[in-house]
Amino acid sequence: MKPFVGRDNELQRLEDLSTSGRACLTVIKGRRRIGKSRLAEEFAKDKIFLPFSGLAPVKGVTAQDQRDAFARELMTIFHLPPFTFTDWSDAFAHLSRHLTKKPTVILFDEISWMASKDPTFISKLKVWWDLVLQNHPSIILILCGSISTWIDKNIINSTAFFGRVSLYLELSELSIPQCKKLLTLQGFKGSDLDFFKVLSVTGGVPWYLEQIQPHQSADENIKRLCFEKNGLLVHEFDRIFNDLFSSRGEIYKQLITLLGRGMKDRITLQKAMNYSPSGTLSHHLKALEICGFVSKHPDWSLKTGKRGKLTLHRLSDNYLRFYIHYIEPNLTKIEQGSFLEVPLSSLPGWEPMLGFQLENLLLKNRPLLYQPLGIYAQDIVIDNPYLQKASGRKKGCQIDYLIQTRSNTFFACEVKMRRGELGLEVIDVMKTKIASLAIPKGFGISPVLIHLGPISDALLSSRYFYRIINIADL
Repeated sequence: MKPFVGRDNELQRLEDLSTSGRACLTVIKGRRRIGKSRLAEEFAKDKIFLPFSGLAPVKGVTAQDQRDAFARELMTIFHLPPFTFTDWSDAFAHLSRHLTKKPTVILFDEISWMASKDPTFISKLKVWWDLVLQNHPSIILILCGSISTWIDKNIINSTAFFGRVSLYLELSELSIPQCKKLLTLQGFKGSDLDFFKVLSVTGGVPWYLEQIQPHQSADENIKRLCFEKNGLLVHEFDRIFNDLFSSRGEIYKQLITLLGRGMKDRITLQKAMNYSPSGTLSHHLKALEICGFVSKHPDWSLKTGKRGKLTLHRLSDNYLRFYIHYIEPNLTKIEQGSFLEVPLSSLPGWEPMLGFQLENLLLKNRPLLYQPLGIYAQDIVIDNPYLQKASGRKKGCQIDYLIQTRSNTFFACEVKMRRGELGLEVIDVMKTKIASLAIPKGFGISPVLIHLGPISDALLSSRYFYRIINIADL
């Protein structure tokens, strides 16, 4: 079995259920490849584990195909002769005959796929839970899915399952230290720069990290996964949107592509996509947010710390960002094998792109920055990337990461990733940004440098920055 890292809190909450003395229904949500079924498998390693998975809803897959797949999994688990079902109630009843009094975990993975094409699936699952499974106190039924909007509508907010779900878990990406531990367990021995190169592409998505081969360098791994014909991450983008959003996949791809060019508010997106001012676009953005691909960043008043009316939407998934900027524009060359002998470092804009990817990664790991800054989460009024639009009285500027605290202090963070030495020029950049910020009277501002790579002695001795944080130490 592959190494399992992190998810300590989730495992503990599942273990607490297993000692409750009653049957429990659990829902696990999260982005594709985030490790939902792997978490269930880890939890069930000392229990009877009965995993079932839906078929991807590709063209031609029917409700009967889903039931046939369920029957085949039953046959495999219990070593049964071939059979089939024409009704989900019969399928559940057959599974019931094999349940014992021993601690058992039943996993329905990609439940939205299992339920596709059969509008009676949910009601029959509810009846099975009420009349059968609740009489088995050693049973935990786990429902997993990548289509979080479907789970919200049909399970979490459904009257059919009201009051029946004991635990909701929404899995996020692994933290930077957890990613480092996972890669180390896999035998990866690259430098700090190599490690963050990998994370710049994969983010903290476990399945992507599991594709890293320890005998290859970071660049070799990235090239194999992203720049070779049939590389696993070359076509992952299409698989994500075809599997998750089916017929609406193209709409979501268009949204992702627009957000890949930078943060945008809803009105800007509405105009770019020729949408009328209805709730349709908001629904699409919410779906991407629930799936973990997009995050919301409200503007705020530096004087009061209160959120403003404008909300910017940001593409927050490292792989999707990398795909939009580097894989998609080069798909034809990738198919032709044009990158086989080309060093990644020679690609146009490669190093700045890695820097932007690193910024995104740090935003998902922002609690790791609090201790080096000497602050606590409860001290923070608001923290996010900050965009100040130009107006008649003030210049426009963007801060990579701005923290506003209850003590009327701002921490303005600049993120830099370089192979070469970083020098005093970063001070000039920071001074220009801070001079442009409309800082309220009575507030202080502390510049912070967050870097990966060497920095000059002159920069270290300048004493300009309140803190200089080496990302490799996080």
